[in-house]
Amino acid sequence: MDLDAFNLDPSRLEPHVSLAIVIGVGALILFVQACIGLFSQARTRQIMNRRLKFKERTESTKELIVELRRQRALDEDGNFKLAVKWLNRLITRSGVPFKPVQWGAMSAGFAGLVFAVIYARLGNLPLAIVIAVVLYFGAPIIVLKFLAGRRAKKLAKQLPDALQIVVRSLEAGHPVPGAIALVAREMPDPIGSEFGMAADEMSYGFSLTVAVERLAHRAGDPDVDLFAATVRLQERTGGNLCDLLKTNAHTVRERQTLRLKVKAASAEGRASALILTAAPFVVMSAVHLLRPEFYGLVAGEPLFKHCMIGFGIWMVIGNVIMNRMINFRF
Repeated sequence: MDLDAFNLDPSRLEPHVSLAIVIGVGALILFVQACIGLFSQARTRQIMNRRLKFKERTESTKELIVELRRQRALDEDGNFKLAVKWLNRLITRSGVPFKPVQWGAMSAGFAGLVFAVIYARLGNLPLAIVIAVVLYFGAPIIVLKFLAGRRAKKLAKQLPDALQIVVRSLEAGHPVPGAIALVAREMPDPIGSEFGMAADEMSYGFSLTVAVERLAHRAGDPDVDLFAATVRLQERTGGNLCDLLKTNAHTVRERQTLRLKVKAASAEGRASALILTAAPFVVMSAVHLLRPEFYGLVAGEPLFKHCMIGFGIWMVIGNVIMNRMINFRF
């Protein structure tokens, strides 16, 4: 068997064979890019059409507004439904559909699992009950705060593009409600849903200022508050709304650029804080796994417990100081 027949040296290949290989590789690359593009486009359409699909199930604008508000823990007038305002504000800004029964069941299941593990490992019933109760009430709040913060950052990132769409639509001669509705059709969540709710409220009879103020109230982001203040200022003093929104979009982009620069400048400090915080736990865990008797012989001593409490307090103080050093407010 001649092994040289399988040698794919380009210098020994015929020109038409080389051309066929190049065309085949190019076709494969184009096919992969087309598949990726179709998948991304389908995902984008699914995200952008989420509110539109929900809109198709309602018969009137009023039903749509009421249902969208109900999903955000708001009453029919757009006000907070819950008595605890800060919790209601957190739920509204998180964008998660308001389902208290489901949330309570999930939190109870998680707290029950933690209770069973702690009680089985330590046998301390009061400690297991206290930790389970804290997790039952605290875990949903932590999750909501995380989701609200992530949604606010994404919404602020999308705001300049949304303002550009509004400006171009107004320059093309479209009315303001049509420009707001165009953002709801062309932009993905979360800004698409927020502008969609504002467009629905405007079509139901609210003014632009009221609709944008409600949008800022739901979003809870300073850049959106600046947008609402710009619209409110234009209504009171007059002026060209397109020029004001252009300036607003430029200002928001500059603020975001400054935030990224600050984040890059503080990256070293944040990495140092993470390493200094994790190092004691990593070393202590490694020592405990390699030499269990190293801490096991003195774990019951009162001095050891007091020292561990002191070390924990000192670590908390150090983390607070490092957080103040790398956390820039502007």
